[in-house]
Amino acid sequence: MIPSLFTPLATSRAGRTLCRAALLFVPLASARANAQGTAPRITEQQSGVTQLIQAVHATSANVVWASGPGGVVLRTLDGGTTWQRRMTPAGDSLQFRDVHAINADTAWVLSIGNGTASRIYRTSDGGSTWALQFINRDSAAFYDCLSFGNSREGLVFGDATAGRTHILRTTNGGGTWTLLPESVVPAPLPSEGAFAASGLCVAHANARTAYVATGAPGARLFKSTNAGATWSVLETPFVRGTVAGLTGVSFIGDRGVAVAADINRLRTDTSTKVVGITTDGGRTWTLGNRPPLPGSLSGVSWVPGAGNNTIVAVSYGGAFYSTSAGREWTTFANVVTTGVSAIDRTVWVGGEKGRIWRLDFPAATR
Repeated sequence: MIPSLFTPLATSRAGRTLCRAALLFVPLASARANAQGTAPRITEQQSGVTQLIQAVHATSANVVWASGPGGVVLRTLDGGTTWQRRMTPAGDSLQFRDVHAINADTAWVLSIGNGTASRIYRTSDGGSTWALQFINRDSAAFYDCLSFGNSREGLVFGDATAGRTHILRTTNGGGTWTLLPESVVPAPLPSEGAFAASGLCVAHANARTAYVATGAPGARLFKSTNAGATWSVLETPFVRGTVAGLTGVSFIGDRGVAVAADINRLRTDTSTKVVGITTDGGRTWTLGNRPPLPGSLSGVSWVPGAGNNTIVAVSYGGAFYSTSAGREWTTFANVVTTGVSAIDRTVWVGGEKGRIWRLDFPAATR
């Protein structure tokens, strides 16, 4: 939805690159977090590109994929010490707002835009070659985010058009994508869609349970418990408006965290009701506090190996972590950040001008 609001801050025709990481001190780590031994070690990594890193997806402590505008697709096999650009057949003409990987070899990237700009590519050889699996032939449709529950079952959400909700589903690894019939998806609110901000408007809690976070004009959560075959609707207490609503979700079982934003105020948003926690699969929510810097929140992730309350959130004002389930926040970057993904105790964050951060949290105490 609304691609101009998430355009890159810098563009270039970067070629295939292989670059090394540099250590970054923890600039704004709280004394309390350090005293309690919960502050992460933070490393800024060199991606080799200058475009915005829009989405990030980690599959292990070593394998991470990232994507962004200008045809950017990146992969690391060593935890981010080196990043390599992987070129798709479209060159630098597409905005890859989302990436989902299974391992070092298999990944999908989603480009956004009206009509044929919305596409899905898949690689099974680590990005050496790509197959075009889907190209949008509906000139009014616009797809925002994708997620896979396993190597075969995946989902893509798109903005409503012609009075219907757009959810694509595959059960064969993307070999075919089917637009779900109106009878099994929620009827949309007028002009309801999602924000292609971080690739986190669609998320899986497990192989069978998936969520779609919507915005503009509502802030609804669509939920499926049968791998996307049918869907129900959950209402949420988050900020909503003409260009406001949910921007990203992260679930581990029934425990979820969501962020929302007023997208009309990308750099200046100070809305409340933008962070929330659920422990019952989205039926009820407890609102937390917004992070300290202004700017629209674009994505969020649990850090599962760092305890039940550790979260990393990204925004157009900076990047933050909380070890108290969103009650208190520590700022570790004050520039545009949009992509975030966690594996065990390690988190990768992508942001403006090709910047990538790695956070290593201490192990949770039991």
